[in-house]
Amino acid sequence: MSGMSGAADVRAVARIGDHADGLDGTALPTSGASGLSGVSGVRAVARIGARPDGRGGTALPVLESGGPLALRRTRAGGSEARVMLVGAMSGPLGGDHFTVEADVAEGARLHVGSAAATIALPGQAKGEARYDVRLTVGDGGELCWLPEQLISVNGSELQVTTRVELAAGARLTFREEQVLGRVGEEPGSLTSRLTVLLDGRPLLDQELSCGPGAPGGWDGPAVLAGHRALGQLLVVRPEYVARPVETRLLGEYAVLAPLAGPGALVTAVAADALQLRRTLDEALRLLG
Repeated sequence: MSGMSGAADVRAVARIGDHADGLDGTALPTSGASGLSGVSGVRAVARIGARPDGRGGTALPVLESGGPLALRRTRAGGSEARVMLVGAMSGPLGGDHFTVEADVAEGARLHVGSAAATIALPGQAKGEARYDVRLTVGDGGELCWLPEQLISVNGSELQVTTRVELAAGARLTFREEQVLGRVGEEPGSLTSRLTVLLDGRPLLDQELSCGPGAPGGWDGPAVLAGHRALGQLLVVRPEYVARPVETRLLGEYAVLAPLAGPGALVTAVAADALQLRRTLDEALRLLG
């Protein structure tokens, strides 16, 4: 992994997965797009580019890892390409700035997951950490973005910004899960904003802040009501224009609602990450 310098010896390095080999046993290429700069925090960028391969499948001409963000292509079936995001060291920590970019061209299909949860931790550098996600999907392209949970540890400060740009005929399955604190601890400070544009127009734009410094009432009965896991599932399908989904409750603490466009949004809170995942998995099966 490139970009690992003197800062690595003052941070706990944690291998959370071992996907370094390709399907044929050879090492997959990674390229550095990061820098480690001591107590100023880590800057890291990882990029994925998906294109039709001309044989009914999807090629990945761009698969660039950076610093702690390691990308590994995994086995897939049909026309889909699959990529796993593997954390090569702990973080994000205070002062870090991570960015993940994925571009799915017209007619390509990409599935992105992660090997383990992302854990936001306090660090030596002062100031909040940032985690940016930038996703684009072309006409007729499809992206399934299904990472593991984000855990906001007590004392951490993290701002997550996700921006998705979809062409008119694009398809998207997007899951976001956040866990406020580890077992028995209070959460860190977490702000998360999700912006989705469809054909240049807003489809969804929302922001949530939790933990110390968040506006009052975030843990009250009108928002989380004491729950410590929250998430959403956004599904965009062109066929929803003619046949929008119907609003319905999914258990006691989740709701499915149509968006003003070809989209459906599931919002859920739960006591823990396992219960939240079960709720969102059931919603995904329902939406197909």
